[in-house]
Amino acid sequence: MKIKKTFPVVGMSCASCAARIDKVIHEQPGVCEANINYATAQAQVVYDTEICSVQALKNAVQDAGYDLLTETDQQGEEKAKQIQNEKYRLLKIQTFGAILLSLPIMVISMVFVNIPYMNYVLWFLSTCVVLGFGNRFYLSAWQQLKHGTSNMDTLVANSTGIAYLFSVFNLLFPDFWLSRGITPHLYFEAASGIIAFILLGRLLEERAKQNTSTAIRRLAGLQPKTITIVTGSGEQTVPIENARIGDTIAVKPGERIAVDGTVISGDSYVDESMLSGEPIAVHKQAGEKVYAGTMNQKGAFHFTADKTGADTMLAQIIRMVQDAQGSKAPVQKLVDKIAGIFVPVIIGIALLTFGLWCLFAPTAGFSHGLLAMITVLIIACPCALGLATPTALIVGIGKGAEHGILIKDATSLEIARKIDTIVLDKTGTITEGHPRVVNTYWHTETTEARKIIYSLERLSEHPLAEAIVREFGQETSIPVTGFETIPGKGIKGRTGDETYYA
Repeated sequence: MKIKKTFPVVGMSCASCAARIDKVIHEQPGVCEANINYATAQAQVVYDTEICSVQALKNAVQDAGYDLLTETDQQGEEKAKQIQNEKYRLLKIQTFGAILLSLPIMVISMVFVNIPYMNYVLWFLSTCVVLGFGNRFYLSAWQQLKHGTSNMDTLVANSTGIAYLFSVFNLLFPDFWLSRGITPHLYFEAASGIIAFILLGRLLEERAKQNTSTAIRRLAGLQPKTITIVTGSGEQTVPIENARIGDTIAVKPGERIAVDGTVISGDSYVDESMLSGEPIAVHKQAGEKVYAGTMNQKGAFHFTADKTGADTMLAQIIRMVQDAQGSKAPVQKLVDKIAGIFVPVIIGIALLTFGLWCLFAPTAGFSHGLLAMITVLIIACPCALGLATPTALIVGIGKGAEHGILIKDATSLEIARKIDTIVLDKTGTITEGHPRVVNTYWHTETTEARKIIYSLERLSEHPLAEAIVREFGQETSIPVTGFETIPGKGIKGRTGDETYYA
């Protein structure tokens, strides 16, 4: 049986990592489709349960130097969130530390380099930045090397590592170059500055990635954390996770409905605009369906739970948005292909640059070639290539979800730019979202008449009644007796000796 699952991925640092994991998962027997999204740090996998297992996928990803969190949905998300928060906190410390030390390194390199022993101060500060705050790049590059692959961290590690080691060699053994008529230069400020710059870029990337999940969190926030279950001994408030199919659940005025179900007693108006887009609240009575995430208005009722947890309509909407955010547009598939071969090609170009300098400029070719090689590696480091497209798609789909627009997948979003005509099938689509009185016509307008209509309507729960109450809110209410709601028709009540209908 084929199933589709989404797993959080740990350990990715660039688009090349995503391409590597994508390749590894696709190689597993029974995997029909896999989408690895670097921006959301998630893997969407469609696989045959008879041929492939979750543990096999996890083992394959671990063998590639990463990890796949295969716990249950809630546990996996919580664990991924903890890891991401810890990673972000550490990255923040490393970034600010690298920037703080890189600034004096720059100043000393430009102004105080001729003062005795200043070069050794540079060496010390640079070592703190490169091997201390920037150690993540070397650890990642080593991890990749052990698995016979490379990523953007390989470029950073190579460029800054070569610049740092070359500078240390020139500082400790200057005569090696002086005897050959070459002035030994130090590039500590370059190595430190690059580490600080790339760390700052990574910090901004992480912030962008964290912001992409805002829409999902807002949708998930539509479901309350607790519910009121009606039992033989009375009402009991329990966590939403404890809801079971068949439970009788009480909904009070102003509460959000927690699970999908059927009303068994009482009645009220429920705002279902998050599902239908209709601004007018829907009257619910015995036998009517209610849905998780919708807002009850002034009435109270009991309903039986029909669907809970991941089976509710709201959960399916959240899953649909997540699937859309994890899907890939045609342009992104092209980007992923490039990212897969990007690092080896860049390393090849850097080595070719170094070789050509050494070949055509024998005297100063080594020094200039080394600088040119480092430059090529550095320029390719910021991983905008792999982050820009998925981030743009996720933010676009997320913003749509925030405003009640559900986008099926990334391809639909890409095609949407060609739209030149929009046909709306009902006026509710473009209203303010709630009714409002825009004008009034009276047979005979008197202060008494205004008071009567205000006093009657303020006792009703109907959305149109709310609009009328807002319009005549400055009126003084008068006593109403025998108030009654007549379903499908309106309301009636007595003031004084007269019975009035609205």
